[in-house]
Amino acid sequence: MAAIKKKEGFYGQRSIVIPQKILAQQCEAAPIVRDLFITAIGYYPNAKHHHRQRLHGINEHILLYVVSGKGMVKIKSQVFELSPGSLLIIPANLQHEYAADDTAPWTLYWIHFKGASSFDFVNMMLEKLGGHTSFIPFHESRIQLFADLYASLERGYSKNNISYASVGLQYFLSSCCFFENYLPKPKEQFNAVDACINFMQQHIDEMLSLQQIAAAANLSESHCAAIFKKKTGYSIIEYFNQLKIQKACQYLQFTDLRVNEIASKLGVEDPFYFSRMFTRISGTSPLNYRSKYRTGDTLSYDSSKPAYKLS
Repeated sequence: MAAIKKKEGFYGQRSIVIPQKILAQQCEAAPIVRDLFITAIGYYPNAKHHHRQRLHGINEHILLYVVSGKGMVKIKSQVFELSPGSLLIIPANLQHEYAADDTAPWTLYWIHFKGASSFDFVNMMLEKLGGHTSFIPFHESRIQLFADLYASLERGYSKNNISYASVGLQYFLSSCCFFENYLPKPKEQFNAVDACINFMQQHIDEMLSLQQIAAAANLSESHCAAIFKKKTGYSIIEYFNQLKIQKACQYLQFTDLRVNEIASKLGVEDPFYFSRMFTRISGTSPLNYRSKYRTGDTLSYDSSKPAYKLS
């Protein structure tokens, strides 16, 4: 299949791949998190030409949830046709292939996850679903829960965010298995640290100072720095840089922008400084990241078709 060139700004496309360094520090070594945690999460609307083939599988479990359109999944020798409402589990290390339908490409929510107890969760789901796939009634609150998991990780890799996403993942998987018992989850409270992060996200294309960020939360610089470090485990500027690199990863995966162009979009004038910062935070260079996560991807999107949004 010939690769379809991807363009910037496809409607609703989202993806986060947590760096291996962060997984080792915040997930695999953390008692509360290490049993079950997200390694990657995303949303592909009207994903025409979406195709993946892994002859030896991967060392992560995969959850796919289709809300519109159609697609095909092959696990070893078994073939499954997915349609709206289909939820499918691919256990780790199993040969598999999946592809969107050519005429009615799926809109897909997906999660990669692993952990010391992850096989127990997968086995529970396989038993409850009656196999790799089953129909799960659509529920707006479940999509909102998915959006909450995504938003938590999108706000950075603090201990709180990682822990929230890990515990939330258990709830999300349970909502799929035991949907008859599923209830919407309450919204989180807003606080000064949230105000700082919101301000960072709104000004991701700038180089903000500690003074500017603290002012957005109506705090002094010293007080803001102290409570931010206490809650997230990172300094404000280091956290802001992590958010920039997260955004850079999406540019690398989903656009053809050059590294210097991405740096400029994130307010970093020196592309060499940007590359060093990217490598320090993600554990790999920008070009290596693009090579790894764009290999085999042939995504294109039809924005004329309706799609469910991540809010």
